[in-house]
Amino acid sequence: MPPANVPAKTEAASRLGAFVHEKSRLRQEARPVRSSHREGDMTSDFIFGRQEERQRMKQFLAKRRPSLIFGPSGVGKTLLLRSALGEFPAILYCENSATIHLVFRSLALALFRLEHPRARKAFRNENAIAEKSAVALRGIVMDAVRQGDYAIVLDHVKRPSHSFAASVREIMAWGSTPVSAVARSRHMEDTGLLQPLYEDRSQKYEIRSFDDATAEQFAWEMIRRRRLSGANVTEFLNKVLEFSGGNPGAIITMVDMARCPKYRSEERIKISPLYIDFRMQGGMAR
Repeated sequence: MPPANVPAKTEAASRLGAFVHEKSRLRQEARPVRSSHREGDMTSDFIFGRQEERQRMKQFLAKRRPSLIFGPSGVGKTLLLRSALGEFPAILYCENSATIHLVFRSLALALFRLEHPRARKAFRNENAIAEKSAVALRGIVMDAVRQGDYAIVLDHVKRPSHSFAASVREIMAWGSTPVSAVARSRHMEDTGLLQPLYEDRSQKYEIRSFDDATAEQFAWEMIRRRRLSGANVTEFLNKVLEFSGGNPGAIITMVDMARCPKYRSEERIKISPLYIDFRMQGGMAR
């Protein structure tokens, strides 16, 4: 017979897998959007203690000049950005900027959904975009952005290559279109060869983790929303604040993990095993 704890481990693995899958799905939703920017997906209702940052994000987007938005993973860069995009229908947003081909594909989809004549003529439907060669896609997008009055935001940039940076420069110069980037830091290891495009201090906007008081309020709110309980929940919260460094993404991750049977022992949360697994899974603590 299997050990008595197998079902609990299986259930825990299943829940963790579902959590990771959902997180991955949200990050991979490259939604180059129509004029509404899918306003129902991300609203200020999901933002905690970030009113000032959200307003400044809008100011950066309104300037329509190349900018670098940076901050550690999980700090809320994408959330803030997408919450503000509804007011800027002419901004073409690329969620996945891992390669320049993915960027051009995302831009083509955005232009198609905005019913740009060049894109509508080139693609019979959205699926046809994937059938185009990289060269053809590039030409169509370059023609379209040059004809329109757009700005571009490249999210999740990570050390772009020389060819990537050259293509961005071409979009900005020949296409007369400002391109902003979102990265984990302003340093070369994250911005790569795009760094020289954002040398001026006024072009940079840093999103930081919560201060201690806001982080504590946020952690309690997440515990309440997730209906997390335990005899040592206050001790757990203090450790979460210590381990996370105020990073909201890290706080959410650890609170969600604490709901799994794997990290429960009767009415207590198993804090040390949870933190070890959090770090092994690439935890966002800073």
